[in-house]
Amino acid sequence: MPYTAELKKLIKTVESTRAVRVERKKRGEEFPAIPVDQRSDILQKFHPDYREGNRKEIRVGPSKGYAISKEIVTLLEAKSRVDPAKIDLSEVDIETDILVLGGGGAGNAAAIIASERGAKVLVATKLRNGDANTMMAEGGIQGADKTWKDSPYYHYLDVLGGGHFSNNPELVYTLVTEAPKVLSWLEKLGTMFTKYPDGTMRSLHGGGTCRKRMHYAGDITGAEIMRTLRDETRNKRDKITVLEFAPAVELLLDTDGRCAGAVLYNLETEEYIIVKAKAVVIATGGSGRLHIQNFMTTNHYGATGDGLVLAYRAGVPLCFLHTVQYHPTGAVFPEQAEGLLITEKVRGAGANVVNIHGEQFVFEREPRDVEAAAIIRECSEERGNGVPTPTGKFGVWLDSPMIDMLEGEGTIKREFPGKTILFNRYGIDISRDPMLIYPTLHYQNGGLEINSDCETNIPGLFAAGEVAGGIHGENRLMGNSLLDVCVFGRIAGKTAANYVKNIGKQGKLSIDHVKKYNKEVATLKQADTPVSPMVLPDYSNPDVRKRQLTSNYVGTIR
Repeated sequence: MPYTAELKKLIKTVESTRAVRVERKKRGEEFPAIPVDQRSDILQKFHPDYREGNRKEIRVGPSKGYAISKEIVTLLEAKSRVDPAKIDLSEVDIETDILVLGGGGAGNAAAIIASERGAKVLVATKLRNGDANTMMAEGGIQGADKTWKDSPYYHYLDVLGGGHFSNNPELVYTLVTEAPKVLSWLEKLGTMFTKYPDGTMRSLHGGGTCRKRMHYAGDITGAEIMRTLRDETRNKRDKITVLEFAPAVELLLDTDGRCAGAVLYNLETEEYIIVKAKAVVIATGGSGRLHIQNFMTTNHYGATGDGLVLAYRAGVPLCFLHTVQYHPTGAVFPEQAEGLLITEKVRGAGANVVNIHGEQFVFEREPRDVEAAAIIRECSEERGNGVPTPTGKFGVWLDSPMIDMLEGEGTIKREFPGKTILFNRYGIDISRDPMLIYPTLHYQNGGLEINSDCETNIPGLFAAGEVAGGIHGENRLMGNSLLDVCVFGRIAGKTAANYVKNIGKQGKLSIDHVKKYNKEVATLKQADTPVSPMVLPDYSNPDVRKRQLTSNYVGTIR
């Protein structure tokens, strides 16, 4: 729906201050950044991660005692949706060298590299290949590929600073030093980045960056990268098989403790599929669809934290899951688009974030956690400067029309075609009217513990992408997720391919680790023990029978 009469009246206030703000921009005058010594205070008071009662200690498994989001703990303290006693491992349905779980950027990158090293690869994905958070990423991909005034050194410092210097340094080093190679690789595969007439790639600032190294493809960078990787996977059909609508519901180990495959679940036929593999790459993505603290989310439909559950049951520790990223700018109007990502690139291109009075209250390129906390503070009762929506929520304005005033008419339509088209559907022209935004659940900062070769502590089990933790520390900067999935997806494929060449004879398939975990969960004596992985989110009416594949329905074993 278009803006209501009440919101249009409030937009007039934004318009009354716009010319002055644009002139300041042209003179190079920026709103002052929040001093470093004050960032902790605003995070402690207003960022959702620090709300009292949000975290809960895990009571079972290898990271017992670690306090993380309650919604994730519920999945970890659940019994398997698979009854180990009814799974016949004597009959294998599919056998392959490498099983890749997940069809996003990391999964496809791993499959491509592994296949090029001679491995036979099966990609098993929950929905269609490419239905992933990678597809929904918009703003760009970082990489210090320009020697003028930038280098991986500065990128390294930005990543550490954005992550509150808590990151795993080895993983950060790998991320930034591999970045230029990844950009070159993507371009050679056919990724169409936005460029200047001379062929040089355009680049912008992102929040928390000291250099302009954000490369992009309009405002659909993730979709463009995903298109490229998915097409390359399809082009290798002789070496890569893709099995869609078949999420993994348990890992399989062998009697020597090595990962040796997985149990898949066919969403269409309700059949369980036993896959034997010499190595497994978990690339199942994040967990936004858990709607942590009831926040709206940017994540795709299948982002339910499955990979965390499967690997944790097998014995892989967790790290950095005590922090969750809330993207500062998610659409809060119109209601049909709530939670929709409004790329940070809009702020990087010059749009101010302003309150109900048309006043800028925060530097628009703060690190994401600080920016989100500042917006939440502005909408709080303490400040009372939020813009009310027709549904009773509050937000602030992202003043997108500034971009055309700064860069010339038509810039918004050229640089942000996705958002232009989408908001036009609701009768809103973002080149003339600002967007109404509020922080939205966006990214799983932490995940499974890995080293720089994407190895977990389970031989034969590798992890890459959003399911892995340590790379971004306690806060991720814009453009490092698309980089992450490509860098570590490629490494996981390479490492797994090398591993299978020297694996030797495998032991018998086993699911005993699940039996053991179920017994541990049973000791909690919960009144209503849920099952996990969740696989698909539950948006059903509570008065209606629960949909299948939620936390309450196990499904049929056929």
